[in-house]
Amino acid sequence: MEIKRDYYLEQIRIRENNGMIKVVTGVRRCGKSYLIFKLFKSKLLSRGIEKNHIIEIALDGIENEELREAHALYNFVKSRITDDEQYYVLLDEIQFVERFPEVLNSFLRLDNLDVYVTGSNSRFLSSDILTEFRGRGDEIRVYPLSFAEYVSGYDGTEEDAWNDYMTFGGLPRILSMKTDEQKGKYLSDLFQETYLKDIVERNHIKNSAEMEDLVNLLASAIGSLTNPKKLQNTFRTVMQSVISDKTIKSYIDYLREAFLIDVAIRYDIKGKKYISTPMKIYFVDPGLRNARLGFRQIEETHLMENIIYNELRRRGYSVDVGLIELRESDERGKRVRKQLEVDFIAYKGNNKYYIQSAFALPDAEKKMQEERPLLNIGDSFKKIVVVGSHIKLKRDDRGITTIGIREFLMKENSLEL
Repeated sequence: MEIKRDYYLEQIRIRENNGMIKVVTGVRRCGKSYLIFKLFKSKLLSRGIEKNHIIEIALDGIENEELREAHALYNFVKSRITDDEQYYVLLDEIQFVERFPEVLNSFLRLDNLDVYVTGSNSRFLSSDILTEFRGRGDEIRVYPLSFAEYVSGYDGTEEDAWNDYMTFGGLPRILSMKTDEQKGKYLSDLFQETYLKDIVERNHIKNSAEMEDLVNLLASAIGSLTNPKKLQNTFRTVMQSVISDKTIKSYIDYLREAFLIDVAIRYDIKGKKYISTPMKIYFVDPGLRNARLGFRQIEETHLMENIIYNELRRRGYSVDVGLIELRESDERGKRVRKQLEVDFIAYKGNNKYYIQSAFALPDAEKKMQEERPLLNIGDSFKKIVVVGSHIKLKRDDRGITTIGIREFLMKENSLEL
């Protein structure tokens, strides 16, 4: 079974031979190695690139342990270059290499070398590499399978695929598992034994129970406005635990660095300014979130919102939470402030989209509740309501487009329809 990851192959294609190190990042087990060592390598071979001009090294493998030393890796790669033709170097889990930024900088001085590296920790990669390279590192962020990618490898109907995807998420190995029990155990074990263990050990966290409690809190409240101070109060009142807001902020940063969660901050649409707190937190994969909670909180409304956020980020959009402040009269005629929320503002270049996530619109009142924030935005950028039902796209005379979640996810250009 080959899973289509055409979006990422295109991201690689447009960066090929650009004189920069291509840094492929993302949460562990999301398919980075498969993308580089299987799909991209196959593309190179199909174009006539000779095998001996593709140098591939899995640095997390015991067989390559000696190459984790900086000089050993550099000398090995250089020894494989025997002519002036183009060579491609594919390095998996580069963070295992000592002084790897120096090694990669040295590779940049070899004119006929095009280098691709993967890693699972943004503190080692996104920040350090981009700082060290001063604009010569080019990051390609990989997410777990999108719904469209998931469907391409799923044996069943699109509707069944959606139900499975919302429950078990898009880590590629899920597609090879036959039972719900297998999937649930895989995700739970992966979260506990790989992700959390790695975060605790890497950041020298002494009280791992606090970190686990925080993960549970964040997982149970995806898409809700929060901040470290509010979480600190929850620890104190609900768990009778004393933890500082600074520690909570550090823990959230560690989870972000491991690509497990992402944060969307609020933007005042009319005031044209950012509001740093509160913020919304989303998990990079719905299955991992559900597994962390023992699959006890499968709330379709919040999960759909999380999936939409991930899809927007996967497509390369910057995403904020929108805020509109209105002044209106209450029942006594007194002028009061009212805040309306737009679930997402998605930006890419000069394009901007306002998006509401509405799992169900059972009546006119709920429909108006979702549309009201959009109708109070003064600019002409596109306004979209994504609904949970399988409906055909429609656009009304007020400029609001309504689209079903599966059509939104299956069509790469759905925002432009």
